[in-house]
Amino acid sequence: MQVTVNRKNIKFLPDSSRVIARFLYIDNERIINTIRFVLNMSEDEASLILNQVLRDYSIRHRNISKIFERHFNKIAHLFKELNIDPESLDPSRKILIGAYFTQEYSIESAAFFNPSIVEHPDQSEISPDEKRVILSFRATGEGHISSIVFRTGVIDKNNNLAMEPVGTMQEEAEHVQRHIYDKEAFMRKLDEMQDFPSVIPSGIILDRLNDKFTYGELRKCIEEERKTLHLASDKGVIFNQIIWLASSHYELEFSLDTNISERVIFPVSVNERNGIEDARFVKFKEDKNKAIYYATYTAYDGISILPKMLDTRDFYHFRVLPVHGEIAQNKGMAMFPRKVNGQYAMLCRVDGFNNYIAFSDNITIWREAKLIQQPKFPWEFVQIGNCGSPLETPEGWLVITHGVGPMREYVLGASLFDLQNPEKEIGRLKTPLLIPNAEEREGYVPNVVYSCGSIIHNKNLIIPYGMSDYASTYATVNLRELLNELKNSK
Repeated sequence: MQVTVNRKNIKFLPDSSRVIARFLYIDNERIINTIRFVLNMSEDEASLILNQVLRDYSIRHRNISKIFERHFNKIAHLFKELNIDPESLDPSRKILIGAYFTQEYSIESAAFFNPSIVEHPDQSEISPDEKRVILSFRATGEGHISSIVFRTGVIDKNNNLAMEPVGTMQEEAEHVQRHIYDKEAFMRKLDEMQDFPSVIPSGIILDRLNDKFTYGELRKCIEEERKTLHLASDKGVIFNQIIWLASSHYELEFSLDTNISERVIFPVSVNERNGIEDARFVKFKEDKNKAIYYATYTAYDGISILPKMLDTRDFYHFRVLPVHGEIAQNKGMAMFPRKVNGQYAMLCRVDGFNNYIAFSDNITIWREAKLIQQPKFPWEFVQIGNCGSPLETPEGWLVITHGVGPMREYVLGASLFDLQNPEKEIGRLKTPLLIPNAEEREGYVPNVVYSCGSIIHNKNLIIPYGMSDYASTYATVNLRELLNELKNSK
C-alpha cells in the first residue's frame, strides 16, 4: 500500500526585497579615511547628505538612525588615530558617519528553505478545529550566509494554511552577552573541541576566575594576560579558542513592536559567521503543563561546525547555548517534545550516516548515543537522518526521516518507535513517503526535499519541506493511514 501524500498549492519563495541593515566591515585605513572625509564636510553638505539617506532608508528600516548610531559606536575607538574625542561630535555628524559604515543585506535573496512548524503560543481568536502555527525557515543570501526567519498562519479544519500578513521592515535582535559560565562545564567543552592542543593553560586563565564567571570577566582576564605574557603560538591559539567558545553563549531580544515575520536571527558569534543552518524547532512540554520552545541548529564558521541550541517562550527573547558532550559533533540533532522516562531525549546522527538516540539529565550535555537505524532500503543507502523532532502518537513516536540514494536524491521517509522505549523501531516505510517531483527537482541543489519539523493537526500530518534548497511548500498525510502502514511494515 502506498501512503497518499497531498501536496498543497502554496509556495514560500525567496524575496530579495527583504533586507536588514548590517555593519559594513572594511579595513581600518579605509575607515579612518572615510571619517576624515565626513568630518571635512561643511555643515550644509553634511546636513544635505544625511537628509537624503534618512529620506531614502527610514521607510525601509525601523529606527534607522539608531542603527547608524550603533554602527558609529563600533568604529568610535579609531578616532584616537585622528586625535579626536568622538563624544565631542554633533549627534547628526555621528549618525552620518554611522551611515557610511552600514549596508543592506538581502537575507533571503538566494533561498528560503528547510522549514519547521510548531504550534503558536497564542491560540486566541480561532475556532476549535483551527491551529495558529509558526513556521521557521533557513533564509540564505549573498555569500550563502544563512539566518532563521519566521512566518505565521492558521491551519483550518481541512488543513489549508492561511498565512498572516508579512511585515515589511526586517530587524535583527539586540545581542546581549550576559551569560554566566560554569568553569567545570566550560573546561569539559574545551576538551571536546577538535584540533585543540592537548595541554590547556588553566593556570594562566581559568584558575584566576571564580567557579561561576561572566563573559566580560573572561574577556578582561584574557586581555590582561595577552599584555603581560610572551605567548607561544599554541598558547595564542588556545586563547582564541577560549573566546570562540565563550562567544557562542548569548541572548537575543527583539523589540515588542516587531511582527514575528520581521524578526531575523542572523549569525552573531564568530563560530556561526557563515550561517545558522537547519533549525529544528519543537514545543517542549515541561512540568505543570508549561511549555518552552527549543531549536537545535548547526553553527558554521566556514570551516568548522558547532551544534547549538536556542530556547524561547515567546519568540521575542531567545537564549543561545552550545551543546556539550562527545556526541555533539555532527548535524541533525532533534529534541523529543517531552522527557522520556525522566530524561531529555534527542535524535542525532553522530557519524553522519546512521540514526542514533541519546538521553541526558542535562539538556545541553550529551555524552552517549545508541544506534537505532541504519540504511536499509536503496533510497537511503548513502545516509539516513531525521527531519525534525519525533511526534507523539498513541501508536508510538512518529519520526519523519530523510534518505539519500542514487544521484544524491534526498527523499522523505517515516519510521515508528516504541513510546516507552524509543530505541525500539516498530516499523519503517519500505518506499519513500515523498520524492521530489518534476517541479521540485530544480533549484540551488537539485533533487532534494527536506524538512526540519512537522506537526499533527486534525488527525493529519502536516509536513513543511524545502524544494531543492531554493523554496518551500507543505504537504499533508492522513495519520491513521500512515500509522497503519508503519505497523504493518515489518
